[in-house]
Amino acid sequence: MQLFLMRHGEASLNAPSDRERKLTDNGRIQTGDMANWLARQVSHFDLVIVSPYLRSQQTWQKVSKHLPEPRKLLVLDDVTPSGDAIRAVDLVLAYAEQYKADNVLVIAHMPLLGFMVSELVAGMEPPLFATSAVAHIDKHAQNASFVAMTAPHQVVV
Repeated sequence: MQLFLMRHGEASLNAPSDRERKLTDNGRIQTGDMANWLARQVSHFDLVIVSPYLRSQQTWQKVSKHLPEPRKLLVLDDVTPSGDAIRAVDLVLAYAEQYKADNVLVIAHMPLLGFMVSELVAGMEPPLFATSAVAHIDKHAQNASFVAMTAPHQVVV
């Protein structure tokens, strides 16, 4: 399975609650750049899991314009900023198995994403994700290897 963990785009701090923070103009641009990059890496996603927070939903809306519709889209409260990494990883892997997903995209938040990487890849410290950055993990059976971390400033538009 190819697992892509993506942080939402840059979000405004001006909102009634953390859940309602919207993408900034820069966040939409970053996300568009990364959506183009993702479309060059993967022809489709079998499974997409997205946080219910507005900035993650907006990130998915932007990404979804560049890729075919996934076989399954799930919105999970377990991939919010304060989510438990072990539970989030267990759920992602269980849903991937249930839907026989070879290509999986998770759009979520820091610090959860960093902790998910360290749960998936033995011995790896939690990496920091820039906004809209994507970590690619190659997961087979009990083994997972960290392929790369790509951020918007690294992609050629």
